[in-house]
Amino acid sequence: MAKPLIPINIIVADRSYRLKIDPDDEEMVRKTIKTINEKIVDYKTNFAGKDMQDYVAMVLLWYATEQQKPTPEMTSLTGSQEKLDKLEELLNKTLSAK
Repeated sequence: MAKPLIPINIIVADRSYRLKIDPDDEEMVRKTIKTINEKIVDYKTNFAGKDMQDYVAMVLLWYATEQQKPTPEMTSLTGSQEKLDKLEELLNKTLSAK
């Protein structure tokens, strides 16, 4: 049985929104909203923009780009895969030499 969703109020770029989310996701959602709002303030301070929509668009682009970057876990897996490939190559050479 699925957990019931809980309603939360969030503020993004000075606008209030009401969401229904899984209770397990509340902390993550609130941290994400905090990061987004901090980035909006950062962009407003450092870049010229006409209105709030400009800053929201800049933060959206930044956030989407951040999601595309490889995580340390992904980088570690890539290195491990390369090591396994080299080991397999050595084993194949050894076995084919016999």
